[in-house]
Amino acid sequence: MSLDVTVRGITIPADELTWRFSRSPGPGGQSVNTTDSRAELSFDVPASESLPPVLKQRALAALADRLTDGVVTVTASEFRSQLRNREAAAARMSELLTQATAPPPQPRRPTRPSRAARERRLSDKQRRSETKRLRRAPDE
Repeated sequence: MSLDVTVRGITIPADELTWRFSRSPGPGGQSVNTTDSRAELSFDVPASESLPPVLKQRALAALADRLTDGVVTVTASEFRSQLRNREAAAARMSELLTQATAPPPQPRRPTRPSRAARERRLSDKQRRSETKRLRRAPDE
């Protein structure tokens, strides 16, 4: 694993990323209150020089509810080692930005059901109707 954040083949330089470290929450253990193993990685999307404008706009639109003043933040605290948490946070940021900068899906081309599909649907409906009719109590 590495500490590089890569988005669609573009590696974001380290000077555009901001790291913060703090004590991990959770159950204690030996040296629990002495190590800052929780890693928090922040990336300022609008101020980035490495992302092209198209990818920047996609990221801003997709991450709009997650941004705080244009900054997206991910945290990792599942490992006891700060280095492993840094690697996990970098991988999460890469994944998040890659998904956020994905091109929009192709629009759906409307199609019509084939004649055989319509006939299958109607025969299934008739069969189901007949099954339910036979379950009813006989009229008196």
